[in-house]
Amino acid sequence: MPELPEVEVVRRGVAAHVLGREIAATTTFGARVLRRHAPGPADFADRLTGRVITEARRRGKYLWLVVGDDALVVHLGMSGQLLLAPPGAPDPKHLHARFTFAPDATREPLELHFVDQRTFRGLALVERNADGIPLPVAHIARDPFDPEFDPLAVARRIVGRASGIKRQLLDQTIVSGIGNIYADEALWRARIHGERPGERLTKPAVVRLLDHARTVMTDALGEGGTSFDSLYVNVNGESGYFSRSLQAYGREGQPCRRCGTPIRREHFMNRSSYSCPHCQKRPQTTR
Repeated sequence: MPELPEVEVVRRGVAAHVLGREIAATTTFGARVLRRHAPGPADFADRLTGRVITEARRRGKYLWLVVGDDALVVHLGMSGQLLLAPPGAPDPKHLHARFTFAPDATREPLELHFVDQRTFRGLALVERNADGIPLPVAHIARDPFDPEFDPLAVARRIVGRASGIKRQLLDQTIVSGIGNIYADEALWRARIHGERPGERLTKPAVVRLLDHARTVMTDALGEGGTSFDSLYVNVNGESGYFSRSLQAYGREGQPCRRCGTPIRREHFMNRSSYSCPHCQKRPQTTR
C-alpha cells in the first residue's frame, strides 16, 4: 500500500495540474469505485459538475481534493492510481473514473483518471469538519510532515503502551503515514527492533525514531517514492526509485550496510519485517 511519500508525490502532481480547474463532467465505471459514496453515481457526478478544485490535501496516506465545502476523498488502497491524460486518449486498463475539465484558455486540455487494478478502495464525496478534514479521515492522527505534529506528545503515548514499537508506528491513530517499508527503514536507522515494547523505550529514543521516520520519508520523496511494481506510479505514470536506497526492507540475506551482518526477514502481522540481527537486537522476553 502506498505510504506517505508515495501519496505525497501523487498529491503534488495533481496539485500542479488541476488546481483552479472546473470539473465539467464525471464518468464512473462499475459499482465498486463508489461503494463508499452511498447516494450513488448520479449524485456523485451531479454534485461535482461545475465545481472548481481549490486544494489537493493529504493526511498520512489519505488524499483529498477540496471542492467547495466538500472533499473528494481518493482512497488509493493497494493499487489505485491518479493519472493525467489528454482528452481523447485511449482509456487505460482498469479505468474506474474520468474527470473532464472545462476549457481553460491558459492551460492545455486535460483529464484526470482514477485507475485501480483491484478496486480495494475508491472515491467518495464527503463533508469536511471545522478544520477542513474530511469526516472519514478525522480519526487519523497527524503525520510527521504536519506543521502541528508533536513528536513528544506521540512519544508519551507510545511509551505508555506495552505493544511493540513497530505495531505502534503502523497504528494510524497514533502517527499516520508510516507503513511497513518506512517503519523498517526508520527502525534500522534508530537501531531498534520492531518487537521492542513501547514501554521499554524512553521518550527521547522515540522522538529520535520519529525523526528518523521523517528523514527517511523525506529522502524517499526526493526519489519519487518507492516502487516495487507498476501499481505505484506518479500522475505521469512514472515509478519512484527509492527502492534502490533501502537499507533494510526487502534485503533479506544481504549484508547490513552498517555492520555487514546479513539482514533477516521475520513474519509480522501477515507481512514481513526486515532488520539487522546485530544492530537491532531482538528484545528478551520477560516473565
